[in-house]
Amino acid sequence: MEKIDKGDQILLYFDNRRKWLVSVIEDKKFHTHKGILDLEKIMDLAYGESIESSLGYKFWILKPNSCDILSAFKRPTQIIYPKDAGLIILKLGITSGKKIIEAGTGSGSLTSIMAQIVKPNGQIYTYDINKKFMSIAKKNVKKANAFDYVKFVNEDAREGFKQSNVDAVMLDLADPWNVVPCAYNSLKGGNPLASFSPTINQVEKTVSVLKENGFINIESIECFMREMHIEKGRSRPISRMIAHTGYLTFANKIYCK
Repeated sequence: MEKIDKGDQILLYFDNRRKWLVSVIEDKKFHTHKGILDLEKIMDLAYGESIESSLGYKFWILKPNSCDILSAFKRPTQIIYPKDAGLIILKLGITSGKKIIEAGTGSGSLTSIMAQIVKPNGQIYTYDINKKFMSIAKKNVKKANAFDYVKFVNEDAREGFKQSNVDAVMLDLADPWNVVPCAYNSLKGGNPLASFSPTINQVEKTVSVLKENGFINIESIECFMREMHIEKGRSRPISRMIAHTGYLTFANKIYCK
């Protein structure tokens, strides 16, 4: 059984609609509509056990996953949703030890996910021109316990990357086509690039520039995610779903003769 220590993050679960990401801190109370929880009493309990509130309601102590942590991030910009992040990670072949460039740090959500995967010997080099966004992203990445595997670069990606021979490049910018030549210069031969854009016009322009700058195996994808309500005799799709968030474009670098 994995015991909970001071400073650990937990997911307090009451039901599917009511769950909270909480840090376990001494002398701190957590207030809910179902009563008050003494967080200090959670120390030395194990994930999977429960604790009662002041009103006698039972809350389960779960191990939070990446989606739980990302949902608690401060968001000055639109984040990459898990449904898109999963495909990005697979298509870019991100594994432990890889070195990845990200252009467009934003809230740091994808940064955190990639950093968790490349550790302990890999590195994420993330670029953003906006100092305010980067400041918030740093706090979010620290919250995800991934700060040691990220190098933050407060510079304009359009002016080029300092790193070379990297394993993959991720572009999350309003004008990714302007950074494609920089990505080409920094990528290993044959390796992948990904770009996220909310509109099809951006995708068209990006794909055109990719073709002009030594990229092949180009494909653009849109992901949808529909949750299901499962109850005996009443199972059906949930009325609301996460539909369009953006378009993903993938390509690989070649050496043009």
